[in-house]
Amino acid sequence: MNRPRREAAARRIMEQSPPRVPPELYADALRRGGRMLRRRTAARRLMWLLLAAAAAAFTVWALTVQPWVAPPSETTPPVTGWEGW
Repeated sequence: MNRPRREAAARRIMEQSPPRVPPELYADALRRGGRMLRRRTAARRLMWLLLAAAAAAFTVWALTVQPWVAPPSETTPPVTGWEGW
């Protein structure tokens, strides 16, 4: 099929009236769209709640463990300089 035939076929398709849509299709689409939006909103809220809980748990852990402080020494250092006393 050459280009003029394709263009003519495309024009014929575009000039035709659009197909009839069943009347109950709008109500179904509206119901499904609303359900999808509610699920998406609930999932987004759940993710924010989990993120906040993880941040709070990390903060509590960091404040109790204090990983930035060096651990106490397990052994005592050798005592030097006491011979002369």
